[in-house]
Amino acid sequence: MKRVSLTQYLVEEQRLNNTIPAELRLLIEVVARACKSISHAVGKGALGDVLGSADTENIQGEVQKKLDVISNEILLQANEWGGHLAAMASEEMESIHPIPNRYPMGEYLLLFDPLDGSSNIDVNVSIGTIFSVLKAPEGMGTPTEQDFLQAGARQVAAGYAVYGPQTMLVLTTGHGVHCFTLDREMGSWVLTERDMKIPQATKEFAINMSNQRHWHPPVQRYVSELLAGSTGARGKDFNMRWIASMVADVHRILNRGGVFMYPADVRDTSKPGKLRLMYEANPMAFIVEQAGGAATDGVRRIMDIEPTQLHQRVPVFLGSKEEVDLVSRYHQ
Repeated sequence: MKRVSLTQYLVEEQRLNNTIPAELRLLIEVVARACKSISHAVGKGALGDVLGSADTENIQGEVQKKLDVISNEILLQANEWGGHLAAMASEEMESIHPIPNRYPMGEYLLLFDPLDGSSNIDVNVSIGTIFSVLKAPEGMGTPTEQDFLQAGARQVAAGYAVYGPQTMLVLTTGHGVHCFTLDREMGSWVLTERDMKIPQATKEFAINMSNQRHWHPPVQRYVSELLAGSTGARGKDFNMRWIASMVADVHRILNRGGVFMYPADVRDTSKPGKLRLMYEANPMAFIVEQAGGAATDGVRRIMDIEPTQLHQRVPVFLGSKEEVDLVSRYHQ
């Protein structure tokens, strides 16, 4: 079988659909190269002194792991100088990161969660990087936070890298979802799956069951029906899977179906959910929809939400369309 590299795929996609101009191609390639560096650091583990806490907190008040900080730096440094970006925003930083004056300013904005699933770092379970690309608004001067506050439907590209037994890059530019595997000997990304599709129906769900007592009634109802299995209203048995790394959970759903849920709950009504709209929910919603699935906050399509804050949180229900539609209907 002829091997297709990431670069070849991007060039051919531009010829075919005219959706990946040279600047966007360069941006995607640079992000992919940064993910390769992060994968290398993750793979070293204790040998590279990258495990454990950095003894700092991010803007969310979460204790950072050393790899969170390292991954954030890798992505910032890799993307600063290329001339394809105007600014970046990261889940790990309070405000945006404008491109330094000594470099040319490009027309795109990059958002990322540099290392998703931090609780899994020290136990050698799959983790990943999530990214989202927006077009800078017309006539933008010095970039501000406001320029990033665009609905997910305006993303021009989104993807994630998953650092597991294989390192994989899953990407969409609005024409399907494609998967690349890192050839570690050659150091190149190779196209290994085209046009990934999420099955419409499923018998798997992913949720943190330890929070059950805090959920709102629609989620209580939906999950209790799943747990009742073939003897209950749904008439079929479901399996539960929970990796506590959104990247790994979504990657499983992309490959074999399922529904991933991180609902809001009654503990802190000032935080509508845990996941971040701009760094996690929007890019994953774009990927899931492009693969034929659905993504809502229980009431609205995630990619229709007009953001008001850079670190805004949302409830998330995504994956196989039949299940997402049902749990969303219970919310209404």
